[in-house]
Amino acid sequence: MEATKKAQKPNSGSNVRGIKNAFLVIIACFVVAVCLFLFVFGHPSHFNLEGVDPSAVPASMFFSDINAHPNDLVGTIFKGGVIVPVLQTLLLTVIVLSVERWIALSSAKGKGSITKFVAGVKACLAKNDIDGAQKLCKDQKGSVAAVVAAALVRYKEMDANTTLTKEQKIATLQKEVEEATAIEMPALQQNLPIVATLTTLGTLVGLLGTVIGMIKSFQALSASGAPDSTELSTGISEALINTAFGIATGAFAVISYNFYTNKIDNLTYAIDEIGFSIVQSFAATH
Repeated sequence: MEATKKAQKPNSGSNVRGIKNAFLVIIACFVVAVCLFLFVFGHPSHFNLEGVDPSAVPASMFFSDINAHPNDLVGTIFKGGVIVPVLQTLLLTVIVLSVERWIALSSAKGKGSITKFVAGVKACLAKNDIDGAQKLCKDQKGSVAAVVAAALVRYKEMDANTTLTKEQKIATLQKEVEEATAIEMPALQQNLPIVATLTTLGTLVGLLGTVIGMIKSFQALSASGAPDSTELSTGISEALINTAFGIATGAFAVISYNFYTNKIDNLTYAIDEIGFSIVQSFAATH
């Protein structure tokens, strides 16, 4: 009885492995971004301290009232303000999830070429060599192979079945292909909606930082007497730094999302092609 149940449900879970809880990734990226902002970008070595003993300045200047001007790009980034670590969090999240999807989709592809695998299975089906096709699935592994393996198990069951009509057998085989595909697809697309969200969110947060920086600039211009050039330059720096991080985050997220969506489409096409071939082969030989 147990053996029969296992044969009926050969694919009980997806073969794709990836990060299940993206929230933990975001939290980790936020911690890293804050540490970078405070202890790297905000280190006193990146600033010209006017009349201040560098040894008296903490490792992280954070938002102290020290009149310090950045002497390099790293210090300028620190002057971007509180929105910078938020944007860094979004950018790091996109990078981490992109790497995670690369690893996950590589495992979904399997060990060999998908094109060669599909051609090999078709050749086995043309010779009615189901065992040979199953061996190819075992060697290939991955999502496409998992769907094909599940369909081939059902193929054998329908081949040995003498009670169902041909139409019922074909419908059962088609249903098995659809169910096996439905198991794999969510794992393939996992975390991509978050990357798609960051496409817009990164740009909007960068725009928010830009607006805040420009407000500071106009406040400096509207001050009584001569405009404070320090405050003016600080506001402009904050605006431009946040704009740069927002554009970088949005652009990288768009590229990543479209790249991995295309890879998933290729895998889906291969699954549909081989699934159709299995059904057609059964219909032609029975």
